[in-house]
Amino acid sequence: MAKLKYKRILLKMSGEVFKGRLKSGIDGDVLVALAKRVRNLQKMGCEVGIVIGGGNIWRFRDFKHLELGRVTSDTMGMMATVMNALAFESALKSVGADVRAVSAFPCEKAMENYVPKRAKQHLDKGRIVIFAGGTGSPYFTTDSAAALRALEMHCDVLLKATKVDYVYDKDPMKYKNAKKYEKMTFKEVIEKGLGVMDLTCASLCKGGGMPMLVFNLNKKGNIKKAVTGAKVGTIIT
Repeated sequence: MAKLKYKRILLKMSGEVFKGRLKSGIDGDVLVALAKRVRNLQKMGCEVGIVIGGGNIWRFRDFKHLELGRVTSDTMGMMATVMNALAFESALKSVGADVRAVSAFPCEKAMENYVPKRAKQHLDKGRIVIFAGGTGSPYFTTDSAAALRALEMHCDVLLKATKVDYVYDKDPMKYKNAKKYEKMTFKEVIEKGLGVMDLTCASLCKGGGMPMLVFNLNKKGNIKKAVTGAKVGTIIT
């Protein structure tokens, strides 16, 4: 079995990955396939925390035309992350994982409220912990929530799963001459205004000394490569 470089990780996944080829919602086949890959990390002895976005269900920027107000829209987004967390918790259980979903947005009938000490105890016992509800407050992205949870749980790295292989200076889907970065600093991310994460996330990681590895989730074996330190993606320190 490959040796782990990172014993405790925070895996940040976009909610959009859950919809697969659907226009919105959750693709069951994608959900179970992802659950099996995360379960394999647990079998390797990796302690896994997960933050999932809500973009497959609701995202502020996609519904600005409704003029709901930012606080209302962000609250709906937090509830969307709770729905995704419940679905992924169920999928992980179906493949034999020991898992707990917790939420910073109170949903006592659905899952535990997020209490840092209790969540850390779950990780210490080898359970996968899914952190739902973002930060629990509007105006913050789930990238920022992921950075915050990674720091609070004393993770070794924040793994940001994306649809591209590296961080680029511009969208590689649109520009063939996009420059890739294999290594960079959070200072560079902030100064260059790269869209790989929001500035709050970058500032939190920079201030807390939390390294981030940005990699392509869609390529088979990449998660295993990430946790074992094999060459994959862009490392940001």
